[in-house]
Amino acid sequence: MEKRYKIALFYYTQTGQALAIANKVCEPLSQAGCKVVRKAIVPEEPYPFPWSAMDFFQVFPESRLGIPCRLKPIDLSDVADADLVMIAGQSWYLSWSVPVHAFFQSEEIKQYLKGRTVIVTMGCRNMWVMTQRRTRAYIRQAGGCYAGFISLQDKAPNLVSVITVIRWLFHNKKKATRLLPAAGVSPEDMNRAPVFGQIILEALERDDFSTLQADLMKEKAVIFLPTVYFIEKNGYRLWGQWAGFILKKGPYKDPKRIPCLRLFCVYLFFVLYAVSPFGMLFFFLTYPLRRASLRKARREMCYELE
Repeated sequence: MEKRYKIALFYYTQTGQALAIANKVCEPLSQAGCKVVRKAIVPEEPYPFPWSAMDFFQVFPESRLGIPCRLKPIDLSDVADADLVMIAGQSWYLSWSVPVHAFFQSEEIKQYLKGRTVIVTMGCRNMWVMTQRRTRAYIRQAGGCYAGFISLQDKAPNLVSVITVIRWLFHNKKKATRLLPAAGVSPEDMNRAPVFGQIILEALERDDFSTLQADLMKEKAVIFLPTVYFIEKNGYRLWGQWAGFILKKGPYKDPKRIPCLRLFCVYLFFVLYAVSPFGMLFFFLTYPLRRASLRKARREMCYELE
């Protein structure tokens, strides 16, 4: 490689998974001589890990509605000449985690992203579409060039992964048990991630990112499941209503909103385990009527950049 490219990698992680995914993607870039400069996104008031149940539900309205927290300043002096920006994080409540929202909303970061090519990686349970949609809006508003999105996800069945992610977030128990699989992105998927980095490297070398997302999709950079998209799209709308209702009771950590958060918790698990099976039945019964809209959504989310 004639030019030694520089990549600015901004990341927020609690468990280490988001950074591990980004590092795996960056392996071919580093091996080819690129310089990857890692910049942590750090809230002024750190979020706990493991979480308590109430602490985790307290961040629900802010995460879903994109209300930022305060971040520690990020030194951008050594990435002012970066050739590519990568952003790594995770979804909370069908949207970005609060620190990633805060990162995108920072005026300093908006100025930094202006005119730059941006690629986003994330780890999630199984729902990424609404997070990706918000990502595109953030980058477009900053004047950046959205070039690609990579989402590695937990491959366990939907209702099983709810249990495993709760064990991980609340008790820091990630490993598989006799009855439950391990939580999070599998080692096999993690070890495949360098293939995405090779595709990014080739785009860098030819200075053309116009087909990057389509090229990434050939290696399944994201997996679009119509049933999961149906759940996510409807959940996103309803959770937005819940978040607005709870926020009216008070700001983050206000004790006045605790009863509403407890009510949302009951609602959430009732919907997941009692209502969603009937929702899936309805989806399959009406699937022929949804084919065109689902094809359009898949094309928009997985291939088209604008």
